[in-house]
Amino acid sequence: MSTNINNWNVEDESFWESTGKKIATKNLWISIPALLLAFAVWIMWSIIATKLKEFGYNFGMITPDMSPDQVTEKLKEINSLYYTLPAIAGLAGATLRIPNSFLIGIGGGRNVISITTALLLIPAVGVGMALSDINTPYMTFAILAALSGFGGGNFASSMSNISYFFPKRMQGTSLGLNAGIGNLGVGVMQKTIPWVVGFALFGALNSDGVIVRGEALSGIQNAGWVWVPVLTISAIAAFIGMNNVVTGTPKLPNTITGISKTLLLVGLGLISAGIGAYLLVGLGVNMWIVLPIVIVLTVMLMKYLTPSEIKENLNKQFAIFNNKHNWIMTIIYTMTFGSFIGFSAAFPKLCQDVFVYSDSADPSYINPNAPNFLMWVFIGPVLGALIRPVGGWLSDKINSGAKVTTFSTIAQILATLAVAYFILQAKESATPEQYWWPFFGCFMILFITTGIGNGSTFRSIPYIFSKEQAGPVLGWTSAIAAYGAFIIPKVFGQQIKAGNPEYALYGFAVYYLICLFLNWWFYQGPKAEIKNP
Repeated sequence: MSTNINNWNVEDESFWESTGKKIATKNLWISIPALLLAFAVWIMWSIIATKLKEFGYNFGMITPDMSPDQVTEKLKEINSLYYTLPAIAGLAGATLRIPNSFLIGIGGGRNVISITTALLLIPAVGVGMALSDINTPYMTFAILAALSGFGGGNFASSMSNISYFFPKRMQGTSLGLNAGIGNLGVGVMQKTIPWVVGFALFGALNSDGVIVRGEALSGIQNAGWVWVPVLTISAIAAFIGMNNVVTGTPKLPNTITGISKTLLLVGLGLISAGIGAYLLVGLGVNMWIVLPIVIVLTVMLMKYLTPSEIKENLNKQFAIFNNKHNWIMTIIYTMTFGSFIGFSAAFPKLCQDVFVYSDSADPSYINPNAPNFLMWVFIGPVLGALIRPVGGWLSDKINSGAKVTTFSTIAQILATLAVAYFILQAKESATPEQYWWPFFGCFMILFITTGIGNGSTFRSIPYIFSKEQAGPVLGWTSAIAAYGAFIIPKVFGQQIKAGNPEYALYGFAVYYLICLFLNWWFYQGPKAEIKNP
């Protein structure tokens, strides 16, 4: 079978059964582990941030001549910077999803997935090296966090690609499997990194034998090195086994051309992400100002700094911006996936700050009865990921993603308010650990509801948009939703610093209520233009 497939009509039942099904299934099962690893590398900062604090990484910002009061203030500043690292990764990953949304139509599925998976080796190796010194400058970690955004960007191209391989009647299930098992990379990572940090798996690399708090410093380097072998295998598998199909890429390119176009657009996205990170960290610009600047800058760079042949293709795909349903579904999907990925990025650090370092007046205080949260935090992203295909499948079964989205959103609002309540109780208690299990249980419900909504909203898109627009819309909505991985850690970091983490959750609940109304008005109410897609 040729890498480039010019005859592809999966809506034809005989073609699907004789040819399409086998090829589509093969591409799906190569795509899934590549996407899983992309999520693992992108969101690894959620765990690395907690380990940086445990191991005493201070970015060289604490000096021997500081007074105890100066050290205390500096530790508060450093703790805020720990939150900023997953936020930078979230900003970069979401920004890189914008060019990734349009890559399949330009570069071809096989070319795009193989090269974007290979790019993940850069942050993986970099993290392994940077963690070898507790005085590694903050800027080094910030750059690596931005490069981890490669993993976040990959989701948009991966989902867009898979949408071209399966018939419309199987979109909910196939996209749910790709996204759901792919999202599982967050949970896999959150279990893998704490495990590999405990021993010198790759300790021969950059190891000087330093022991910190009873553990070898070389162990934390495994947070980066552990992904290198499996990423290499996944990139090779995509290059050898995947296909480019004409429905996704009307002008099928050769390998070199496809990869070159991919790298160009990814590079433009990286420039925007870098500028955004500098505005955020270097100049201290407000996050709500940085966000629209980065989005508009990325689109403008793609529109005006690409060769004419790419520009022509992009202009056709940019037609989605004239469709109001693109913007409505972007808002609704951000509620589901944006919350899932944002909570995944912030949850471990939030647990640490609420239940472990529970004295806001003394950043060095450690609650002796604190729960071992790293044993449990991975369950949330796992549940959210595993339930996502169920959201797509259930939507296929009742023939409406909008109906499923309604019920999951209501539950999501209630779970958010419940989490806020138990954070408030823990914050005001001398024994916050007694509220750990109710807090944890409600957060698990929150992850489950975001997962169900992930599947149901993505199922709706192929029924709202034409086949030509569905792929770019899938990519675009996932791109904007991914900014949840930037917004949520940043908001929690600000509210933790102010001593009011529950305020962040109140704000999220209001947003979810707005999305509930939009879903009803446009897709279920008496004036709905498209009924129950």
